[in-house]
Amino acid sequence: MTKGFHFKQALTDQGWLKDVSVSITDTGAFGALVQDDNPNGYPVISNPVVPGMPNLHSHSFQYAMAGLSEVRRNPVDSFWSWREMMYYFAHNVSPEDLQAITAKLYMDLLKGGYTEIVEFHYLHNDADGSYYARPEELSAAIISAANQTGLSLTHLPVFYAHANFGGMSPQDAQRRFINSRDQYLRMIETLKRQQSAYHLGIAPHSLRAVTEGEMSWLMELRQDLLPGCPVHIHVAEQTKEVEDSLAHSGKRSVTALMDQAPVDAAWCLIHATHLDDSEVAAIASSGATVGLCPMTESNLGDGIFRAVDYLAAGGHFGIGSDSNICTQAVQELRTLEYSQRLLHRQRNVLCTMESPNVGSYLWQSSAIGGARAAGRSIGRIAEGCRADFVELSYEKQGNMAAVSPEAVLDFHIFSGQKAEISSVYVEGRKIIDDGQHPQQSAIDAKYISAMQRLAEKL
Repeated sequence: MTKGFHFKQALTDQGWLKDVSVSITDTGAFGALVQDDNPNGYPVISNPVVPGMPNLHSHSFQYAMAGLSEVRRNPVDSFWSWREMMYYFAHNVSPEDLQAITAKLYMDLLKGGYTEIVEFHYLHNDADGSYYARPEELSAAIISAANQTGLSLTHLPVFYAHANFGGMSPQDAQRRFINSRDQYLRMIETLKRQQSAYHLGIAPHSLRAVTEGEMSWLMELRQDLLPGCPVHIHVAEQTKEVEDSLAHSGKRSVTALMDQAPVDAAWCLIHATHLDDSEVAAIASSGATVGLCPMTESNLGDGIFRAVDYLAAGGHFGIGSDSNICTQAVQELRTLEYSQRLLHRQRNVLCTMESPNVGSYLWQSSAIGGARAAGRSIGRIAEGCRADFVELSYEKQGNMAAVSPEAVLDFHIFSGQKAEISSVYVEGRKIIDDGQHPQQSAIDAKYISAMQRLAEKL
């Protein structure tokens, strides 16, 4: 591994800096950043460099669903009708298929600027709903794909037990997701014993799928086996969920969650789309991160997050690819900003007077928020953080002739073109080189085979 780099332009905690030398430790972390003329003779990276982006929410198997749900089958299509298609698709994915799909996805996410994936993994059981002999059978497919591609993994096995509030019995269509307490405990214990390259956390699926008693049990399990680990949960994605929560307990979804769980900085609330004023303030003051998935939220017609109010209250956010219809971090950020422009009928909404370049503000804030959600020292080009970074193409002729290095993210996010990512590094190791992955051919071949098998089933 290279022992250091000299960045001509880098996005750091101090903003964009020029001529930065940085060593790489034996553990793959950044050493001290020094502005100099490269006296150590480190390899020079002339293009602008930004922190690697953590992806804080993914359901990897859904990557292979792209395009299958864009046909109206109901008078009013919604998240809930999309979910039926997702259930049907999930029933047909084998462990071999899952590994191939996930490897292809993770390779494409690396190409899109992501260096960490937080996999919200709820596909646990065999196709008929029976438990595998190894409770971690499908988790192993995810872990194998991460190891093959070099994308760093935070793995969140999901506890999913019910169809709706009040402990409603699960639907048959949810059979591959459902776990008993004993089975979930076995899975966590096994994954903890095997834990090496990946980071492990837990995820109650949602307040719909987990009772208050089960939530308390999960918090006890966390304290006993994984103290301080990340905890992620879907919440307030749809108005129907909020309405169902009110009908069940008299409380809105986020309020109900805050009342029954010790939400703090280790938590990530996925979507949190439909909030009232008190819930905006409660999330921000808790220190939790909101996990925004703008492309999926747009695709599903979820709604628009109250980003302006939430950031004014001091809240933290990051981005995820969720259903994985998009693998480009810049497209998630563009959609996030444009949703706010449409909502507020203003331009350049998500930035500050101290950080007026929207692209830089969005990238840096999302990277820092994603690091919080993963519970890892990542998302920054700073001493002690893992040496994950992305080299952006910077052609000083043609379309970028008038673009300064400080505005390069503005160009890549908002020019309407695909971001040109030259290279991607994880722990100081180059994983993507000139847009290519070293195992691309093998990964593509297995993915094609898996899709052909699925096509025959579907």
